[in-house]
Amino acid sequence: MRNTHRCPKCGETRLIYIPGKAGVYGTGNNIMTGMTIFSAVLVNRYVCNRCGYSEEWIDPSDLSQLKKKYEEV
Repeated sequence: MRNTHRCPKCGETRLIYIPGKAGVYGTGNNIMTGMTIFSAVLVNRYVCNRCGYSEEWIDPSDLSQLKKKYEEV
């Protein structure tokens, strides 16, 4: 959805973008990798305006931070 600007489920082109955010106590669209707000990896969401399908995306530059904290499966 981020790259095609189209919903893969229904083909809709009207999408809602919800930017990642890090608030107090870890609130918002993020993954905490440490004890402070500065360690938050932001998670951006794209939601289809027709069917509600959603995707979450993380900036590739933040992947190394996640790999340090969490295991690959």
